[in-house]
Amino acid sequence: MRTLWKGAISFGLVNIPVKMYSAVEDRDIHFKQLHSKCTAPIRYEKQCSVCGKEVPPDEIVMGYEYETGRYIVMRDEDLARIPEESSRTIDIMDFVSLSEIDPIFYDKTYYLEPNAGGEKAYALLRRAMSETGKIAIAKVVIRSKSALACLRIQGQVVIMETMFYPDEIRSPAGLTGVNAEPRLSDGEIRMAVDLVGNLGAAFDASKYTDDYREQLMGLIQAKIAGAEFAVPVATPQGGKVVDLMEALRASLAATASVGAAPKANDPDSLARKPGVRRSPLGTTIAGPEEAKPKRRKATTG
Repeated sequence: MRTLWKGAISFGLVNIPVKMYSAVEDRDIHFKQLHSKCTAPIRYEKQCSVCGKEVPPDEIVMGYEYETGRYIVMRDEDLARIPEESSRTIDIMDFVSLSEIDPIFYDKTYYLEPNAGGEKAYALLRRAMSETGKIAIAKVVIRSKSALACLRIQGQVVIMETMFYPDEIRSPAGLTGVNAEPRLSDGEIRMAVDLVGNLGAAFDASKYTDDYREQLMGLIQAKIAGAEFAVPVATPQGGKVVDLMEALRASLAATASVGAAPKANDPDSLARKPGVRRSPLGTTIAGPEEAKPKRRKATTG
């Protein structure tokens, strides 16, 4: 893995030299835009919207649009007047419980590795956080951008999640549809709860795959080889069910085998037995890597 950043974790008066690596990689399939007549890549040139001329890099400045069509120019000397924050330190401010953080705050994930001479202090921080069950809230500057972050432990590794600041999270107040309070019958609630129980399972990341990406790559490989691509058979969705109770009954019947014979070591097995509720202590906290699932799409670039 390529080192993205070198610095130190500031832990009280202790400095822990670390190296940072991206914990995830982009596996999306990217396309380039081509000219349909000769299949040559399309170039993008920076042109002035007024004079139409191509603008060289040394004539490009940064501007802030404070009114429609009106800008102020910000130069390097202007930005230099702002006191520069420490750019090589992950400053721990607080230790909190992971359950207190809503996953909506998480942005990007990085691995932190101790740099030469920092192994003991790194292990000490890891041990202290593991024994207390706490995660650290910190500030860090990456590529001249200040970010909120949290440090947590996964096995032997200190993981850093950059986070959004509270004022970057949009309010859901404008979602009027969620305020509806339709009447729910006891039967509907009971069957919905049973359906959740039937589909309950311990989280195993290895069983989830990007089927769309795999099929898209199969199509690409087939076109390279000049062969026909075998179109996958779509999973039958069944007829349209209008009645909610009917849909719940059909779903329960279809998933009955899933929850009928739970494994002996399945932590959810007791929760699926009639009359037995799972203790809140048995629940798990969704980590950042689970918090914001996305459907990957082929992108142009």
